Amino acid sequence: QVQLVESGGGLVQAGGSLRLSCAASGRTFGRNAMGWFRQPPGKEREFVAAITWIGGSTFYGDSVKGRFTISRDSAKNTVVLQMNSLKPEDTALYYCASTTSTRVTIARWYDYWGQGTQVTVSS
Repeated sequence: QVQLVESGGGLVQAGGSLRLSCAASGRTFGRNAMGWFRQPPGKEREFVAAITWIGGSTFYGDSVKGRFTISRDSAKNTVVLQMNSLKPEDTALYYCASTTSTRVTIARWYDYWGQGTQVTVSS
């Protein structure tokens, strides 16, 4: 079992920044990557970013490239999503997730999920 706890969501004006954190605990050994997904109201879950534990390879969804940065602290089993230049369309419930798969941009390959943290961007 892997437990994931997100923090850092909130309300911000367009153009502002937020920093999301995800702390992993439990049986984290052997996991390949951590990812962030988001689900706007009434829409499907969307890939945001992912990072591999070994090597730190990063992956981004097209809508966040150049604005969001994902990083990891392996010693603390923590992943951070720095979100800059936020737009109203970034409003969503943001989830972190853990996977052993190399298919890090696809939600169904993740087997552990956090409870989600709300990000709201006002115009």
